[in-house]
Amino acid sequence: MYALLICSLAAAVIGIERFLFYRRAAAGSRKLMEEMPELLKKPWDEAAGLCRGNTSAPAFVACAGIQAASAGEDAVLALDNAYGTAAAELRGRLNYLSMIVTLAPLLGLLGTISGMIVSFRIFNLQAGQPLAITGGIGEALIATATGLCVAIFALVLHTYFSQRMDDLLTAMDRTEAAVLSAVRRRAGDSHAA
Repeated sequence: MYALLICSLAAAVIGIERFLFYRRAAAGSRKLMEEMPELLKKPWDEAAGLCRGNTSAPAFVACAGIQAASAGEDAVLALDNAYGTAAAELRGRLNYLSMIVTLAPLLGLLGTISGMIVSFRIFNLQAGQPLAITGGIGEALIATATGLCVAIFALVLHTYFSQRMDDLLTAMDRTEAAVLSAVRRRAGDSHAA
């Protein structure tokens, strides 16, 4: 039961931390996506300054690409690096929630089996006391129920945060494509001139 308590506390702490992180990573991303076409028509320095004012994950990716293009560096590499960094941060700690989803029922079953073993020992020693045996079995099943509750809680959290991560990754993909298109368009315009 102590291990299940630790798992439930870990799931709650990870859930709170990820909720705050995803809220910060998504803040202003919708507005940025709406303003992206106009933003990319501005000079690179001005666009980078406007991007820096936004703390969202898509803005982080866009800012990296715009700054690289502004400095004459490889914008594709900068976009890929920023995307990889942001994606790794978005995926952070979700594996631990996935592990808790799998581990909690197993710990509950382990508690049930150990409780059943104790109950059967009582059965061997005190064959005439059925209440001692059924009380032990009832106590053993509490471990299974607790393990399943922890797993369900962790599964709900994992699913919610996976969806938030997917939404942000999609926004980052769209941002990366828009910045890359603007970089290529400007490179084509400068070659034509």
